[in-house]
Amino acid sequence: MLTRRALLGTTAGAAFAAAAPDGATRALAETPKNMAVMVKQIDDMVSLDPGESYEFTDNEVDANCYEKLITPDPADGTKIVGHLAESWELAPDSLTFTFHLKTDKRFASGNPVTAEDAAYSLARVVKMNKAPAFIITQFGFTADNVDKLITAQDAHTLVMKLPERRATSYVLYCLSANVGCVVEKALVAAHEQNGDFGNGWLKTNSAGSGAYSLTSWVASDHILLDVNPHFRPAPAMRRIAIRHVADPSAQLLLLQKGDADIARDLTADQLKSLRNDPAFHLISSGQAMSLYIAMNQAVPELAKPEVRQAIKWAIGYDAIAQNITPDVWSVDQSFLPKGLPGALTEQPFHRDVAKAQALLRQAGLGDGFSVTMDYISHSPYAEIAQAVQADLAAIGIKVTLLPGEQKQVITKTRARTHQLAILVWGSDYFDPNSNAQGFCANPDDSDKSPLKILAWRSHFVDQKLTEEADAATMVLDTNKRIAIYQEMQRRFWEVAPFAMLLQKNEVATLRQGVGGLLIGPLPDFTIYRGITKS
Repeated sequence: MLTRRALLGTTAGAAFAAAAPDGATRALAETPKNMAVMVKQIDDMVSLDPGESYEFTDNEVDANCYEKLITPDPADGTKIVGHLAESWELAPDSLTFTFHLKTDKRFASGNPVTAEDAAYSLARVVKMNKAPAFIITQFGFTADNVDKLITAQDAHTLVMKLPERRATSYVLYCLSANVGCVVEKALVAAHEQNGDFGNGWLKTNSAGSGAYSLTSWVASDHILLDVNPHFRPAPAMRRIAIRHVADPSAQLLLLQKGDADIARDLTADQLKSLRNDPAFHLISSGQAMSLYIAMNQAVPELAKPEVRQAIKWAIGYDAIAQNITPDVWSVDQSFLPKGLPGALTEQPFHRDVAKAQALLRQAGLGDGFSVTMDYISHSPYAEIAQAVQADLAAIGIKVTLLPGEQKQVITKTRARTHQLAILVWGSDYFDPNSNAQGFCANPDDSDKSPLKILAWRSHFVDQKLTEEADAATMVLDTNKRIAIYQEMQRRFWEVAPFAMLLQKNEVATLRQGVGGLLIGPLPDFTIYRGITKS
């Protein structure tokens, strides 16, 4: 049994106690009023450099250490508002964006945020060319042209010229992604080594103008963030302490003992047990993360459209959500999760055994067939896989379950050697193209294809969807662009080899008296600066 003494005796616990903002040494059970302690699984972290960060926790931490030119409106994600930018305009040629920066923004160092910092930040993303750089380079920016195309006209005016015309909302949403974080040029450049643009230093340090700055990060242990003294309005919490606790039961114990203020990874059963407990309250937000079944078109049976539809009609979506994932995953059947612009909220499929069986007979497979299904071995994916196995057995499809670690399942699907696979996909940025391209676009199904994402991995080729995915990025009229994505979603339901099952509902459990945490539709829009304690 894990004792409270063992939980408190970790390096992170000592760091939290020893480094209280007022200099006092405290036990975690007596966390100060101006410090919030959060327990969370943070072992996905790789780098906190916003030009490299590509994991959920990395992006969330960056969101609180940095600011971007623009951001989706927290109250309505379909709208874009200024972050560092006071205003912006697009030239008549639809190629040139001019951003006018606010004059009162300060980095944690105290230095003012300038257009030169913003130009440098975007250029270093392109030149470093780390994993998330494509979000910026997909517009045609290269290491050779970026310095000429993204420039500081004066201290507070940034001009960005696109190499080719793209939809305005598409460009803006990409700038609001984590790679759009503005770093302090002088500070980062001072730590550059061997032409790395300060990447080695920025992996474990911060150089932003957000509400907090990074004080300490020990991998798979803890993160400490201290307030940016120049940020306005000043956050109530001078320090945010995030402790890595992998076991949800241990998270719950810390919360119940008063050693943590916020727990981020409690299970559905734990959340249910706390829902009516006055000592705690829950907050939640749908996130752009989808759980789905991929059907590889290289399998002859799965290549039949009637079989794909039969599988979609065989699944008990509501039963899975209600019995296995209440509170944490909810039914969503579109490739655009709720919250993204243009997402349809209809649920066209439900469990209809007779209809599914009739579709199998139309496919010439009335006696059923056998197939394998890969899935992530831990909860809730294991329980979902078993439920899907039972649902498909009811219509004559015998499924052999193949459990594996997440990276093993992903590696297998990237190699296109799966048959069925249960997978999770998170949007790279808050624009419909992120998912539309992933699920629908496959211009080259060969092994040499430059676009080896979801459609390609399951050998899904639909010329109309592929063309629409590309064409939508060039439509300047936002309403017309949204209409294209909505038409794509309806066609997707009819032809795609993907059964979209659930959308993630991020839930945080807070002690009574703790509030103000804002959970965003993507991890890089989750904000700590509003946290309060009474």
